[in-house]
Amino acid sequence: MSTDVSIIIPANNEMHSIGEVVSEIKRLHPEFEIIVVDDGSTDDTARLAHEAGATVYKHPYNIGNGAAVKTGIRVAQGKILVFMDGDGQHRPEDIGRMLALFPAYDMVVGAREKGGQASFDRAIGNKVYNWLATYVTKFAVKDLTSGFRAIKSDIAKSYIYLLPNTYSYPTTITLGVLRDGRSVKYLPIKALKRASGKSRIRVFNDGVRFLMIIIRICTLYSPLRVFLPVGFSMFALGSIRYLYSFITEGRFTNMSALLFISSVIIFMMGLVSEQICQMRFERRIGERPVHSLFSSSERKLTK
Repeated sequence: MSTDVSIIIPANNEMHSIGEVVSEIKRLHPEFEIIVVDDGSTDDTARLAHEAGATVYKHPYNIGNGAAVKTGIRVAQGKILVFMDGDGQHRPEDIGRMLALFPAYDMVVGAREKGGQASFDRAIGNKVYNWLATYVTKFAVKDLTSGFRAIKSDIAKSYIYLLPNTYSYPTTITLGVLRDGRSVKYLPIKALKRASGKSRIRVFNDGVRFLMIIIRICTLYSPLRVFLPVGFSMFALGSIRYLYSFITEGRFTNMSALLFISSVIIFMMGLVSEQICQMRFERRIGERPVHSLFSSSERKLTK
């Protein structure tokens, strides 16, 4: 199995840490394919990664962390892909612990221990995302946004079309894998401090983006998990409004009628969306092999 593992490291201006990260992986796992995708760095990230022994692919300008990961997925040769950051937060020695859980699991995610988050507000935000993802998938999601994970290659490639170009790719791939009924294991890890600089994730802007992605993936895979609570809330509000107006005015108001009708419409939309989701899933089972979904130029890139 070890010769069929590819390590994918997206990097942008990580010259202070990338060489050490690649060298340590090379020391522990010399047989692994190590891919560093330089996402438009303006420093010596690409050169240092290459000198340390990695295969380097460069983006001509900064496209995004998720875009770098997608490039890595396309060019990787391994049957198991390991994603990790190049800023020194993820320990290369944890890679072996992840791989030991294959092939029993389809994806293994490094779950940061308490205190391993970059800041207090990020920790609170991640708890909210974990709760929402747990509700959507009916699975105990322990670290939705962790960028340190290992996944079978064919599964990762089947989700390329869903992955965004931003930092929220872990959210998308986690929800997609769980809603498809794949097996996931969370492995406790210790996250180290960044070698230098600050995280590029913006709490408010990226937080809203993560939230929207959760809702989007939820409606893509399990629409009733979104529509049903909203419809029920509208029905409950209508009932409360009707009870209040009946006691105070002795009549049924237009507002109550509007809320009741809205709840029925939302519920019916949820049922229709659920049927569309099911048909989409059934079609996907009979799709062509993953490699045929790429363009001819992309297939050349992977050779």
